[in-house]
Amino acid sequence: MRLRSLLAFAALGGAALLSGCGGAGAGADDPRNRHGGPRGDYSYPATDYAEQALGKPGGTLRIATATDTATLDVHAISHANVQWLGRLLFDNLVYLDDQGRVTPWLATRWDISSDRKTYTFHLRHNVTFSDGTRFDAAAVQANLDHMRDPRTKSPLAAAYIAPYDHGRIVDPYTFEATLSRPYGPFLDVLAQSWLALISPRQIREAPQMIGSHPIGSGPFVLDSYVRQEGLTLHKRKDYAWAPPYIHHAGPAYIDKVRIDIVPEALARYSGLASGQYDLLADAPPQNAAAIRADSRLIFDSRVRTGVPYRAISFNLDRAPFGDVRVRRALAKAVDRLGITRSVFFDENLPTTLFLARTTRYFDAGAADVLKYDPAAANRLLDEAGWTGRDAQGFRTKGGKRLGAELLTQESATLGAINVAVQNDLKKVGFALTIVQLPIPQLTERRNAGDYAALAGGVWHTNTPDALYILNHSGEITSPRRIGQNVSHLRDATLDGLLERARESGDDGELKRLYAEAQRRIVDQVPGIPLDENHTNTAYNRRLKGLLFDTSHNTPLVTAAWLEGQ
Repeated sequence: MRLRSLLAFAALGGAALLSGCGGAGAGADDPRNRHGGPRGDYSYPATDYAEQALGKPGGTLRIATATDTATLDVHAISHANVQWLGRLLFDNLVYLDDQGRVTPWLATRWDISSDRKTYTFHLRHNVTFSDGTRFDAAAVQANLDHMRDPRTKSPLAAAYIAPYDHGRIVDPYTFEATLSRPYGPFLDVLAQSWLALISPRQIREAPQMIGSHPIGSGPFVLDSYVRQEGLTLHKRKDYAWAPPYIHHAGPAYIDKVRIDIVPEALARYSGLASGQYDLLADAPPQNAAAIRADSRLIFDSRVRTGVPYRAISFNLDRAPFGDVRVRRALAKAVDRLGITRSVFFDENLPTTLFLARTTRYFDAGAADVLKYDPAAANRLLDEAGWTGRDAQGFRTKGGKRLGAELLTQESATLGAINVAVQNDLKKVGFALTIVQLPIPQLTERRNAGDYAALAGGVWHTNTPDALYILNHSGEITSPRRIGQNVSHLRDATLDGLLERARESGDDGELKRLYAEAQRRIVDQVPGIPLDENHTNTAYNRRLKGLLFDTSHNTPLVTAAWLEGQ
């Protein structure tokens, strides 16, 4: 898995009117600030992931982000901000290198049994959580138990370690994890921020406090968290166990971190341009051209691993989506390039596939199957028997209109995508009704399977096992746990491919299995893929030493420092 980025076009439209300071094109030679040229994905150098020179201590790093996680219990949520926020407060057992290979972190090494079901982790001896609790084998066991505890209600971490059966403390610094079956992605997922390690004392004695004031062993310690407003943190002066791969020794350089929740895109951009913020964790694509044109600033766009953004996820248990011809027709009716240009200012890369191009074992063999082709979409709907038309021009069969409700939440970006998709589907005679719901009600209906289609699906992970999480029949939500197969796709052939991939340790076999699985998913069309899942970051050039995390392609500030402090 080589981490890649998008070489984006300059943004179009009104963003060019916000160029502010700096000459046009200033800094364009910086590889993190490129624009123009052919679209595609490019490898970033290893220097983006490891410290290259010592920094200068001091200062407060000011960050703006668009949304609040609502809780800081990383085991209990799937929020994207955990990817970078978790690296401030917590550590993990393992880390990945820039090629996706597992490397040490709090586990110095590990042994895997011949049947590939038992992992023996040998742990660092010098690590403590910020409450003074020792990191040891008991801490690892407490965290794995917390992830899968029904009371945690984990939508993500529990799914990632579902094959974990039980643990055994061999000695204070040796932990043995036994799986119910071989599970190849086990080490990969342990590197992700959602599976970071929380103080076992807090898990045991004050679990109700994890959401508002978690205790980790990371480079920063939380001072305060006010929901919908922000967080403040200070560096831990005795921190000395960053992942060896990033080549940083000792505590962070930054003294304090202040994070503001700023939902308004223009306010985030204006704050960066005025010097109020040093870093935007959610850089608005509509301001990308203005940021690139400012010689003081850098705009960085990266395609994340995992699963691209789905405009729609169909519920195959609901009409009319039980008919694959209808699903395929609608996927071919959506003008992805037009939508990404209008909604994302040409910053996001369109895709017709169900695995991100940056993910290991990505296969582009079926890229043309769902390509934009309204004529083919109309033929498919004719073949499915929807040949009549009503007074509004929508297709009918047996006196019934062809259409469905799309459930969605309030979001300006999501709303723009939904309307664009609605207009494209109307052109082929499909009536898409957009129903906007409060998040609690939307979640309730999602978990109950009470929907025909859902808007805005995306899933980031650092392994191609994302295909299993979103498409295996065993991942459909049940009374036992929340699953991520919202399409209710049940396909024995696909299930078999994904199960064998989980159990295989052979690179050649994995490449074949995942290629077949990707083509099978395209054939089944559980949804409409729209564009790659990007992380857009912008920051002031006075922020030096900023790295990017190898699992998430998000900012890592352990080795960052501020010029002029």
